[in-house]
Amino acid sequence: MTHAGLLGDPARSGVYRLPEGATWLARASKANGFAFWRVDLAAVRDKSGLLTALALALDFPDWFGGNWDALQDCLGDLSWKTSPGYVLVVEHCQDIAKHAPADFATLLDLLAAAGDGWREQRIPFWVFVGGVSTGLRELPQPDTRRRRAV
Repeated sequence: MTHAGLLGDPARSGVYRLPEGATWLARASKANGFAFWRVDLAAVRDKSGLLTALALALDFPDWFGGNWDALQDCLGDLSWKTSPGYVLVVEHCQDIAKHAPADFATLLDLLAAAGDGWREQRIPFWVFVGGVSTGLRELPQPDTRRRRAV
C-alpha cells in the first residue's frame, strides 16, 4: 500500500504519533486532495494558547468561541474547508503536555472523538502528534514495495 493509499482509508484514520521523517504526509495528503494543516505548538503552554494556535492554523470561522465545546464543534463540522479527507499535523507538543497535561489530554480526546465522527461518515480524518508519545498509537508502516506480477 502506498502512503496516499494509507491516508485514503478512513477505517484506519485516527490520532497517531507523528512518525520520524514523515515528510510524505503533505505529499500523500495532496495526492488524495485532502485538506492538510500543520500546527506548531512549540511556544504553547496553556489552554488559551492551544485553542488560539488551532483556530489560526485551521482557519476556524468567526463564530469559534475559544473553548472546548467550540473546538469540538469546529472539528466535527469543517464546512468552511470541505474536502474528501483531512490531515492535521500537530508538532512540538512537549511544552503543552508538560505545563498543561489535563488540557493536552482533553485535546487528544476531542481529536479522537472528531476522528470517530468523520470515520462514521467514511471520511478520513488523520491527526499526527509530534513531541510526545503517551496515549498515542503507532502508525502502521505502509507496505510500499512493488508487487511482482505472478
